[in-house]
Amino acid sequence: MRYEIVINGARRSVEFIPPNGEGSRTAFTVDGRMVEADAVRIAPSTYSILISGRSLEVTFEENSGGLLLRTGGREFQVEVIDPRAWRGGRGGGIELEGRQQLVAPMPGKIVRVLVTKGQQVENGQGLLVIEAMKMQNEVRSPKSGTVEKVAKEGQTVNAGEILAVVA
Repeated sequence: MRYEIVINGARRSVEFIPPNGEGSRTAFTVDGRMVEADAVRIAPSTYSILISGRSLEVTFEENSGGLLLRTGGREFQVEVIDPRAWRGGRGGGIELEGRQQLVAPMPGKIVRVLVTKGQQVENGQGLLVIEAMKMQNEVRSPKSGTVEKVAKEGQTVNAGEILAVVA
C-alpha cells in the first residue's frame, strides 16, 4: 500500500510491505529506500520502535493537521495522504454519488460490525472495524445511503476484498 506522507512540510513516498507472518516486524520503503522496523504499542498513544538497531519511543496525538509525533525531544507534524481517500468531502458537504464499494486495504480480520444490512447510514458514519498489522481501523461510509452488504464479525479478509457496499 503506497502513501504520500508530509513530514514537517517535506513530502515523502512511503510503501508498506505486508508482513510475512505474525509479530511486530514490518518493512516499508521511503522514497525507494528499504526500511525494516519492529514496533510495539506500549501505551494508548505510545509506541516503542526499533529501526536499524536504534530504539525510539514515539508518542502521537491527532490534530487538525494530521498527527503530531514526538520522539527524542523533537516534534514532527505528519499528514498522511491516502490516494484511496476522498479528500473533497473534508469539512464540506460533498459526498460521493452512486453505489460505493468499500474494500480492505490489506489483509485483516473484522473485529466489530457497527451496522446491519438495510440500515440507513450517514456520510462518515462508522460501518465496521478491521484489525490489520495489530492496529484497528474504523471503516466509514463515504456517503449517506443504505447498507446493501457488510462483512461478518470475525471474518478474515484479503486485501481488495469487499467489506461493505453503500447505495
